[in-house]
Amino acid sequence: MNESDKTLLAPYFQLRVEVDALSESLEKEHKEHLSCKKGCDLCCMAISVFPVEFYAIKSELNPEILPEFPVPLNDIDCRYLVDHSCAIYNSRPVICRTHGLPLLYMSLDGDDYELSCCELNFTDFDMGNFDEENTYPMDRINSQLYAINKRFVATFEGGKYSERDRIPLAELFSE
Repeated sequence: MNESDKTLLAPYFQLRVEVDALSESLEKEHKEHLSCKKGCDLCCMAISVFPVEFYAIKSELNPEILPEFPVPLNDIDCRYLVDHSCAIYNSRPVICRTHGLPLLYMSLDGDDYELSCCELNFTDFDMGNFDEENTYPMDRINSQLYAINKRFVATFEGGKYSERDRIPLAELFSE
C-alpha cells in the first residue's frame, strides 16, 4: 500500500471516529439495558468487509507483534476472538463497533423502520420507546461506508476490487 492509498483511508478513519462517538453516547444513554461487556462474544463471528475497511484495519496492525491466530475450524467463528476477547478490538470493523446497541434500518419494502439489537439487551425496555434520536442510524452509516469504499476501490491498485467486493476479515494476515 502506497501513500496515496493511505490518504484514501482517511475518510474511513473519520467515519470510525463518528461511529465511536455515537456508540459512546448510546452506551451512556442505554447503560442500564446493555448486558454487553468484555468477555461477551455472542455477536462475534466471521465476517467479510469492504476493501477500504480491510486495508484500514490491516494498516493499523503489526503482524510481527500479534500472536499467530489459528485458522477457525468453521466459517462461523471469528479468527480474532481469543479467550472471549477481540484481539483486534481497537481496529475492529464498523459493524463490530455497533453491535449490541439499538440499530435502526429501513425495512426491505421501504415503508417503515426496523429495529435490531442483541437478544441479551433491552429485555425490560419498551421497544416502542426507541426513535431516531436514541438508536443507530445504520442506513446512513452503511451508505457513508459504501461511498467511502467506492472512492477507495476506484483508484486502489488499478481496479483490483469492485465497489461491492468483500474480503473475509480472517485474511488480514494472509495477503
